[in-house]
Amino acid sequence: QLQLVESGGGSVQPGGSLRLSCAASGPTSDYWGIGWFRQAPGKGRDGISCINSVGAIVYGDSVKGRFTISRDNAKNTVYLEMSDLEPEDTGLYYCALRWSAGTCPTDPQRYKYWGQGTQVTVAS
Repeated sequence: QLQLVESGGGSVQPGGSLRLSCAASGPTSDYWGIGWFRQAPGKGRDGISCINSVGAIVYGDSVKGRFTISRDNAKNTVYLEMSDLEPEDTGLYYCALRWSAGTCPTDPQRYKYWGQGTQVTVAS
């Protein structure tokens, strides 16, 4: 059973930084994509960024230049470094995985496995 566990959320002031982690355990494959998604209260899940097994990266327009996604294959972990955080970045952050070698999409419906989420709150 594949499991994804997010960590690193918290409360920060505008302009602050956080690093989220997504640790995967269970069945593995050479071809995968992991995405980060944000769900604000009362809204659907928006794609933030994704990275695949060959290192191809996609960012959503709202986070370009502020967020950085990276991977540590030895630890089966994907990170999301978030800087210059804004109140609009507040929400529950999920990571999700799909088995594919292609450029990873930011559409949440294209992902099969999901973590439980970690809360990020940006407020003064």
